[in-house]
Amino acid sequence: MNDLFAFGLYAFTGFLALINPLGVTPVFLTMTADLTQKQRTKTALTAVITAFIVLTLFAFAGQLLFKFFGISVASFRVAGGIIFFLMGFDMLNARVSRLKYDSKEIEEEMNDVAVTPLGIPMIAGPGAITNAIVLMDDAHTVGHKIVLPVAIFLVLLATFLSLVAGSKVTKFLGETGNRILLKLMGLIMMVIAVEFFFAGLKPILRGIIFN
Repeated sequence: MNDLFAFGLYAFTGFLALINPLGVTPVFLTMTADLTQKQRTKTALTAVITAFIVLTLFAFAGQLLFKFFGISVASFRVAGGIIFFLMGFDMLNARVSRLKYDSKEIEEEMNDVAVTPLGIPMIAGPGAITNAIVLMDDAHTVGHKIVLPVAIFLVLLATFLSLVAGSKVTKFLGETGNRILLKLMGLIMMVIAVEFFFAGLKPILRGIIFN
């Protein structure tokens, strides 16, 4: 029992650090600034459900999927970096989430934003996916294999609560404050994108040069 608790605590803290709900919240708020509270809550729920499905899927079948498709974690980081950069560029130019369309278009845009980039790779990013694969490899008993998705669920629950509660910040900042926050987060996202891109590119280049 103590071993299960220790493993669960280790998994929980690891995912909490990698997903970083407080770090995701400002990006979520700026991307959904034009949505109502109900629409924002639905978007947050879709994002965390997407992340849970992806992390659980990779935890149980990640190594097989990576081998089957010939995907490396490094390649995943490069792709994530490109997505982050494009998203950050749009945010820097205040072009994210200008949802001034009819209700059907808003629903489609909400779903698109919730799945990508919020669900993947903002919440379920390369680090969290890799962590899920590694921890499942370390889970040698049925109990450990059950504890892992429970830990993922608890972290994503905390993420959902952080995203929903953070909407109060947008009301306090107002339109001007939200635009400033949008541009600031866009710049930060572009910096993160560069880090992601080169973190994935280094092992790829190393493999090309030394093989």
